[in-house]
Amino acid sequence: MAPKRHAAATTPSTTNNNTTTTPKPTLSSGPATLKPNASPLEIAHYVLNQYLMTTPQRTKLLDAFMGFLAIVAVAQFLYCVLAGNYPFNAFLSGFCAAVGQFVLTASLRMQTSDGSGSVADWYRAFADYVFGSVILHFFCVNFIN
Repeated sequence: MAPKRHAAATTPSTTNNNTTTTPKPTLSSGPATLKPNASPLEIAHYVLNQYLMTTPQRTKLLDAFMGFLAIVAVAQFLYCVLAGNYPFNAFLSGFCAAVGQFVLTASLRMQTSDGSGSVADWYRAFADYVFGSVILHFFCVNFIN
């Protein structure tokens, strides 16, 4: 008895070069390019889709941390304005810690977001980030009194 031939296992003897391929669907629901007279909502939607599709996960994590630091700094400032600033050194130290950490994180993001560096370059940038963070927090803790 002869073995069964599967359709997927057989190769055609001739190839057809006139076949058309269907385009792959894109992940974004927005337009591929923007029109010159696009509305602000379309522009925001396009920018958000491009950010979500093309930004690496590590950079998104840094962006989320930077957003958290901005919220903390704003909350501390609002508390100081609304409730008073009796221990002014404590407010100043906490606010400087949040803003300083934001700046250090922005520097780390700039050094690592291009993707052209090696793993050793990323570790070097991260080591610089940790060293700067330790010095910043040492200053802030000593400033509280």
